Amino acid sequence: MILETPYEMAENVAKRFRKVRFSKKITMKELSRSSGVPYSTIRRFEKTGEISFLSLVKMASALGEDQEITGLFADVVPQTIEEVIRGNRK
Repeated sequence: MILETPYEMAENVAKRFRKVRFSKKITMKELSRSSGVPYSTIRRFEKTGEISFLSLVKMASALGEDQEITGLFADVVPQTIEEVIRGNRK
């Protein structure tokens, strides 16, 4: 397993985001208008991977990619009955 630094992860997410935006034929200006995120923020994100989480959520939603955000930290499914019992006690 290859581990990435946080910066590399952010840059890779930005690259994949850009590919999705391109595939939907949406310009940065159009995305800015539909998401309410400033054009300069979108441009910086796609170049560096730096963005606030709320802005990323707004942009993903504007692209119709809400499921990508809502699935980030999905509920953990218990693997054993002991995990179910421990989970109910918390």
